[in-house]
Amino acid sequence: MDHSLQNSDDSAAAFHWRCKPTWRQTCKNTAWCLLGCSIGDLGTIAYFQFTGTPWPVWAIMALAICNGLLTSIVLETFILARQMAPAAAFQTAVGMSFISMVGMESAMNLVDVAMTGGAMLNFQVIPLMLLAGFLAPLPYNYWRLKALGKACH
Repeated sequence: MDHSLQNSDDSAAAFHWRCKPTWRQTCKNTAWCLLGCSIGDLGTIAYFQFTGTPWPVWAIMALAICNGLLTSIVLETFILARQMAPAAAFQTAVGMSFISMVGMESAMNLVDVAMTGGAMLNFQVIPLMLLAGFLAPLPYNYWRLKALGKACH
């Protein structure tokens, strides 16, 4: 995580959306978040799809969002534990932007429901879910990194 990208073009300059190094770091951070979130999200939907467990779509999606948040925290804790003490890694992971993760998860699940009519995975919907999950929090993650010096991951 390179928090030094905050106002890297000119530390006295006002916030702007044109900083290429910040966009690169934001994309990298968001991709890691997407990996963690999608493991729990897609895994939960796949479980219900393959087992045929009769739950309402909204309940499956709510559980998928929660599981996505949890797997993202676990993955981030694992990654950070190589750089710091495990307790500090967990605290850092929990302190990541939940706004970003919830936006990511919501976008993924809205695309799924819009395209399939329910909580169902297929080869046409998964890439679009991942694309929506990546793009939805990207401006927020850029702003957070550029304006506040805080990365989502």
